[in-house]
Amino acid sequence: MSVLSSMSAKRERRSRLAELPVLQIGFRPFFLGAALWLPASLAIWLVMLGHRLPWEPATGGLAWHQHAALFGGIGAIVAGFLLTAVPSWTGRPPLRGTALLLLLLTWLGGRLAGLLPGTLGAILALLLEAAFLGALAAFAWREILAAGNRRNIPVAVLLSLLALGAVLSRLDPFLGAAVGSFGRRLGLAVILMLLALIGGRITPAFTRNWLVQRGHRRLPAEWGRPDRLVLLLWGATLLLWLVASEAAAVPFLLSGVAHLVRLSRWRGGDTLAEPLVAVLHLGYAWLGIGGLLYGAALLGVGPPPSTAFHAFTTGAFGTMTLAVMTRATLGHTGRPLAADRVTTAIYLLVVAGAVLRLLTPLWPGDPASVLVLSALAWGGAYILFAARFGPMLLRPRLTPINSGGSGRR
Repeated sequence: MSVLSSMSAKRERRSRLAELPVLQIGFRPFFLGAALWLPASLAIWLVMLGHRLPWEPATGGLAWHQHAALFGGIGAIVAGFLLTAVPSWTGRPPLRGTALLLLLLTWLGGRLAGLLPGTLGAILALLLEAAFLGALAAFAWREILAAGNRRNIPVAVLLSLLALGAVLSRLDPFLGAAVGSFGRRLGLAVILMLLALIGGRITPAFTRNWLVQRGHRRLPAEWGRPDRLVLLLWGATLLLWLVASEAAAVPFLLSGVAHLVRLSRWRGGDTLAEPLVAVLHLGYAWLGIGGLLYGAALLGVGPPPSTAFHAFTTGAFGTMTLAVMTRATLGHTGRPLAADRVTTAIYLLVVAGAVLRLLTPLWPGDPASVLVLSALAWGGAYILFAARFGPMLLRPRLTPINSGGSGRR
């Protein structure tokens, strides 16, 4: 009898967990977690730069900073997006309740373990990182294959490569800095490819919907051969950068131009009245700007490559992730798809942070002060997201989900 009572109690606890709004679907906990972690990790990095942290993470300070932002912050946003998008693409039920909580705790454990010094911290961080992104990749493969959704197999492949990059990045203390550095470069390449692939779907699609609602006749170009050629060029550029970065200057320049030409076909100028749509175009534009700046930097023109690359990280990553996070939160919680003043301020802050970061080496005064301003603006955008959108993520949806449309893509 006591065994039956215990089983019943466990089922009841699982049922209560599944009913919590924040554990209903993946974007809720992971968008909020990323919005809190990214500014926190920036603050920790600034403390490290000031030599005020009494210990050093097992991977070293710079490697920790790169990993924390890429696989910790952006990885959580990717998780939130895909845990929400994959069920929409496949028509299958989302991960929720206890399973979603376990995945979230694995992610959080990886963030905390990554801060620990010594071999034990390195081992814990490695295991938790492999478990988190490995489970996410396994989920994507299972759902996409079960639904026969072959169109999105490239997303599952990229997610698997992201997991591989995270594991390699955590191997710094065991196999040397070269292995860890390659893992982080692989992760960067994967995210850049995902931005071009998914950003190239949602930006024209959401723009088309918005323009049609307002009676516009001139609409974004349909997906076609030009898009495939841009993605092919971009993929080849990133692959070359992984194996021989110095040889990738011209391909980056060509890719930058190609991204901007692709963007010009999506009618972005007609969306300026609605920041929620216009910011998607701005986020994608950073890919083109980044390609031009980084390609030029590799040729010795302009800021150093390490600075120019921030057009991708603080620029493209920051702007596009917040564009997706704000839009998805509004739409999936039953709110109108329109940016208020706070949402617009979020976009302005993240762009300001990116621009300031690119200007850091050119600043006539103390570059450290500009670096701090950049971090405050960029991190402040995520803090403002958490303050404005956090309550929406923690509370029930305002209107019932329309079961008549799965939104498959």
